[in-house]
Amino acid sequence: MKRYAVVLALVALVSSGAAFRPSTAQAAESPRVIEVHAKRFGFAPNLITVKKGERVKIHLVSEDVTHGFFSKPLKVDEIISPEASVDIALNTTTPGKYTIICDHFCGAGHGAMAMTVVVEE
Repeated sequence: MKRYAVVLALVALVSSGAAFRPSTAQAAESPRVIEVHAKRFGFAPNLITVKKGERVKIHLVSEDVTHGFFSKPLKVDEIISPEASVDIALNTTTPGKYTIICDHFCGAGHGAMAMTVVVEE
């Protein structure tokens, strides 16, 4: 009878999903998601501030035409199609001020299309 009760308890635990839920520590490690919109001729927001070592994911959305999203120091190089989105992991290991540019020609104001990422100590 004891064996039956133990098996029933294990089946209940597994079917409830409790055995597979992330712990509080694992949940705390989830990346911070920041949504960025690309539209001729800017990014919104155009300034992001993060902490050194913080896990950050940029959810980039193009509202109109194809745009680039490039920063060599941050190891970011993406092209995003019109009305599409892409998720980008951001490298936040070194404090500093970084510029991300649109490196895909998107029209007459393309040269001014940039945003700043500040990684704080």
